[in-house]
Amino acid sequence: MKRLISTDLSPAMVEAARRRGILGAEHRVMDMQAIDLPDASVDAVACRFGLMLAPAPALALRETRRVLRPGGRLAFATWAGADRNPWATAYGPVLAGRGLVEPPRPGDPGQFALADTEQIEALVLAAGFDEVEVEEVSVEYRFPDWAAYHRVVTGLAASLRETLRSLDAETRAEVDAAARVRIDRFAGPAGYVLPGLALVTRAV
Repeated sequence: MKRLISTDLSPAMVEAARRRGILGAEHRVMDMQAIDLPDASVDAVACRFGLMLAPAPALALRETRRVLRPGGRLAFATWAGADRNPWATAYGPVLAGRGLVEPPRPGDPGQFALADTEQIEALVLAAGFDEVEVEEVSVEYRFPDWAAYHRVVTGLAASLRETLRSLDAETRAEVDAAARVRIDRFAGPAGYVLPGLALVTRAV
């Protein structure tokens, strides 16, 4: 009998997934760096934009390899570099340039921490996988107006949301205006069409 286990480190995210009502899924809070499953107990693992947020992705990949049966398959998605994902980079450079947040340090977990194909391949092979393939997949985000864009990106990033809330009204307005300028070149009659690039890795 097949079963699907849906996991996240955040209890709130697990509960949100449970409310989606995926038929037959088991929803569990779980750390990808310490997977609470027996050795060689699953056929496949898929991870969507999560591995780059792990403090130790090499450990997470070794744990994934441990729980996979021989011949088991892994697939995960990460983001290419910030320069390839303007949809996600309206606010970061503005806030960092004003000294309102610390710029990301190399090696720290974050949205673009696994943006290099060679780095990904090396991590996956070191964890004991074979037949590694990394594919670039173009994505496109559409927003009817600035308000919709702002709502989505602040909803996705709790740290950004809290940083903006901590600013006084004048500074927040200045930051919003500067962020908007960064994506205005993607505006058209139907709103914003913002490009992005994901990296999808498959391994056995």
